[in-house]
Amino acid sequence: MPEKDRVVIAGGGPVGMVMALALYRQGVPFTVLESLPEPFVDQRAASNHPPTVEMLAELGLADAIVPEGLKAPVFRIRDRVTGDLVAEFDLTDIKDELRYPFVLQYEQYKIVRKILALHGAKPEFDVRFAHAVTGLTQHDDHVDVQVETPGGREIIRAAYLIGCDGGRSTVRKSADIAFEGFTYPELFIKIGTYFDFMAQDPSLAIRNYFSDPDEWCNLFKVNGEDGRPIWRGVFPMRIGETEAEAKAPAALQGRLQKFFPKKGDYEIAYANVYTVSQRVAAAFHQGRVLLAGDSAHVNNPIGGMGLNGGIHDAMNLAGKLAKVWKGEAGPELLDLFSRQRRKAAVDFTQAQTIANKKMMEERDPASRRRRFDELRRIADDPKLARDYMRRAQLIESLEAAAKVA
Repeated sequence: MPEKDRVVIAGGGPVGMVMALALYRQGVPFTVLESLPEPFVDQRAASNHPPTVEMLAELGLADAIVPEGLKAPVFRIRDRVTGDLVAEFDLTDIKDELRYPFVLQYEQYKIVRKILALHGAKPEFDVRFAHAVTGLTQHDDHVDVQVETPGGREIIRAAYLIGCDGGRSTVRKSADIAFEGFTYPELFIKIGTYFDFMAQDPSLAIRNYFSDPDEWCNLFKVNGEDGRPIWRGVFPMRIGETEAEAKAPAALQGRLQKFFPKKGDYEIAYANVYTVSQRVAAAFHQGRVLLAGDSAHVNNPIGGMGLNGGIHDAMNLAGKLAKVWKGEAGPELLDLFSRQRRKAAVDFTQAQTIANKKMMEERDPASRRRRFDELRRIADDPKLARDYMRRAQLIESLEAAAKVA
């Protein structure tokens, strides 16, 4: 019997590497093709919701990453204008249904690094850096993947090609799959600083949301590197403000000083500017091409749902693709993956993140009061607070997706 073609994964970020590990643990041969010459230290996502931590535990990662991250059971929503605490939610209140009743603050690049540290030296764990997927050709029984390598152009034959290559996905574009949605007119800036906000203001949590009609802020803490914790503030930029203007030293200090005035300058760890969109692929499965993570859906970062949704994609797809690859199920199972995960993206991740942004930036005073009063009412009612947390942590989205036939 001829050897079966392997699965090719385009993109060696956290979703691609989780996909690789999940396939590896099910005995499906794969090759990861990453365009960069080495793992990228991407400071975007860091919040791993309880269901995501449980999935990472299924892959044997929890014991390695939980001690290295920060456990954040509490998140707080504040009115930046008045300084008032609007609502607090504590995941330990629903610990009866959570194996890990906290959000794990653990940067996405560290997930990639940890998987490579644990498995990268194994010959069957095939990850190739400086290999950029440039196109594809689908056939009835395989897909030819066009790759630019350090040695020149190659064609790699694959049983299936999974696009985990980001919001500008070459795989999605080459498969001519529409990316439906919109892009916000303003850019977002993430500023990392070593200043310890919690030491100055003990009322802060590890995860904080500050609503403001002029300049909202998400403020989260991560462990950083070399034992130096970093606080990461995400702010909207002014429409028309350029990246160079926003990242100028005086502008970075001004933004942080406006948010939290203090004597002296802030020590800046990094500053990154992002274009932010709300888009979902028209389908996550087309022939022998599949999409997961940002290749399939992108959203604003308020609520930390992008990385989590991508890992949920990977775990859903890996289980189904393994059965198809082994001949235990037909390819229609991959259509089920597409239906399930697209529903999760549209009905939950997109809807929730759009609503989160509207709440954070609401300008009308009466509407702000109504939103805040509703949040207070929810936080004060154990049943409503449970429902809110289940939705915010994507527990409800997983349940709804699982019901899709």
